[in-house]
Amino acid sequence: MQLNGAEILIECLKEQGVDTVFGYPGGAILNVYDELYKHRDEIRHILTSHEQGASHAADGYARATGKVGVCLATSGPGATNLVTGIATAYMDSIPIVAVTCNVGVSLLGKDSFQEIDITGITMPITKYNFIVKDVADLADTIRKAFRIAKSGRPGPVLIDIPKDVTANKADYEPKKPEEPSRAGVQVSDEEMECALAMIRESKRPVIFVGGGAVLSGASEELFEFAGKVDAPVTDTLMGKGAFPGTDPRYTGMLGMHGTKASNYSVSECDLLIVIGARFSDRVTGNTETFARNAKILQIDIDPAEMNKNIIITQGIEGDIKDVLKILNEKLEQQDHRDWLGKVEEYKEKYPLKYHPDMLTGPFIVEEIYRQTKGEALIVTEVGQHQMWAAQYYKYTKPRTLLTSGGLGTMGYGLGASLGAKAGCPDKTVINIAGDGCFRMNMNEIATAVRHNIPIIQVVVNNHVLGMVRQWQDLFYDERYSATVLRDAVDFVKLAEAMGAVGIRAESRQEFSAALEKALTLNRPVVIDCQIDSDDKVWPMVAPGASISDAFDEEDMAR
Repeated sequence: MQLNGAEILIECLKEQGVDTVFGYPGGAILNVYDELYKHRDEIRHILTSHEQGASHAADGYARATGKVGVCLATSGPGATNLVTGIATAYMDSIPIVAVTCNVGVSLLGKDSFQEIDITGITMPITKYNFIVKDVADLADTIRKAFRIAKSGRPGPVLIDIPKDVTANKADYEPKKPEEPSRAGVQVSDEEMECALAMIRESKRPVIFVGGGAVLSGASEELFEFAGKVDAPVTDTLMGKGAFPGTDPRYTGMLGMHGTKASNYSVSECDLLIVIGARFSDRVTGNTETFARNAKILQIDIDPAEMNKNIIITQGIEGDIKDVLKILNEKLEQQDHRDWLGKVEEYKEKYPLKYHPDMLTGPFIVEEIYRQTKGEALIVTEVGQHQMWAAQYYKYTKPRTLLTSGGLGTMGYGLGASLGAKAGCPDKTVINIAGDGCFRMNMNEIATAVRHNIPIIQVVVNNHVLGMVRQWQDLFYDERYSATVLRDAVDFVKLAEAMGAVGIRAESRQEFSAALEKALTLNRPVVIDCQIDSDDKVWPMVAPGASISDAFDEEDMAR
């Protein structure tokens, strides 16, 4: 049958099982929005307050559901406003499809009104991108985009469609979506036996888990593997929930703001088994001294991550779920009770601690954990509050912490929380933000109210850019350049002005009562939590130092 390009786009989205899209209309994409209106009972469109919010919402939807998130924008500034969200998804390997519309084909390259080469701009931050100049190619391009976004190592894909292509007609035949191709296991039996021998010979193994284990859906296989290896488990920010944070083997996060137990264990282990992690600089500290006593076995779907930042001993390329299944079948039960005992001593000697009497970031996170019984979807912005959310909330399931790990995008969380709640309406969704981050995209509170998306926004308000100030305090002789935010902005009044519920909390008791109320309202709520400007994230590793040199407040006092 003959359909125009806008009709083909909507039919292809329906083919792919898309039930929700996030976007903002404009002139070049009008034909698409007109068609979307006709199918509003099949595809829900959430109109965000800004295109960046739409890209973060698509990202949050994808992280929370495991499906491909979709965002829409018009040409020119509409398209460029997606760039930060696309880059965020790219750095964290999140499958989204961004659809932009451009000026007509005859106007391309002529500096036409609101024309921009969005495929050129996004080439370094997409897994693949397309500009479709012939409507006959549109359906296959859309199908290919979804397949690329979710196959192998996931990532964002952009499709740019000139306006006349959305109006032109072509034959359209519906097709069932192809299953994403699985990577399989790209190693020989000999290489696999070498990896197994490394595990069998180890006396002090540590398992280090990254976001790849979440994306692979390998939690069950990972849990079995950790039991068979009989090893402690640490993780990255992106790996949270792949292995349960309540398990006795779990030692906490690794790296700059990781626990001393994790940092010391990795520094002393003789085998580091790396599962879906890419050795970020925030994890390794000084690469020359990272895991200096250990052989390193790395399991990853992307061979480009092997020997990129850290030289490894052995790599296994493949889908983590498939690799762990093979290892679990072949590996005999190991026994490392003495090593686990030593690691447990580290955990007992160096627990995470915070001031017991005042309202602090750690207390806020622990109270959220207590009142939600660990069942909420936690979204964060970037900074001190993000680290506290990683340290003090016990994630027992994958896809329950949504945060910008690689790009570190301030303003990510609120849009992402809207996407997460849209994709998982039965889950409690709480975005934890600093006041600096909240200012970046706080206009999306209006989106939550407009579409009745009952997220809870917790603002950890210290009136400064907390993480930058922490560095200024420790390493820049307390020169607080451009990090003080003490002005007249009232987040409670702001929330109320946009139609949400606003509550201020200045003590532990007030926060507990505010959160308890927010959890019952089924409305968008903003809780403004007043904390001390000088609260810090502990432990910490200084820039360029070894992770074994982690220090905390007591070390500073000494």
